Amino acid sequence: MHLVTTTKTLIQKLRDDDWETLLEEVTSFCKHQDIEVPDMNVCFSSVRQSRRKTKSITVEHYYRVDIFTAIIDQQLQELNNRFNEQIIKLLKLSTTLDPKNNYKLLYVEDICLLVNKFYP
Repeated sequence: MHLVTTTKTLIQKLRDDDWETLLEEVTSFCKHQDIEVPDMNVCFSSVRQSRRKTKSITVEHYYRVDIFTAIIDQQLQELNNRFNEQIIKLLKLSTTLDPKNNYKLLYVEDICLLVNKFYP
């Protein structure tokens, strides 16, 4: 459960704070590999946009919001759906039944809580 929590925290940090770092790394890689990097400040035009509903967004906005942030939000949502609070509590309480080290993690209180909460 520690890994799930840490992963969620790191993904959220990446979403909130690390766009510039990622962009610098990608730009550096592209320049090193002689790959053309688009100017992030020009207006983005998409084939999907109709002529009447033109949005004035930059290439950076498109990559940052429409791709980067959207994908990270999907990943966070998937983790939250798979590991909601009730599942996390169940998994933590289930560790008390682990036979490692002769049931060293066995706590009667946790077993009672597990039974009362999840096995009425």
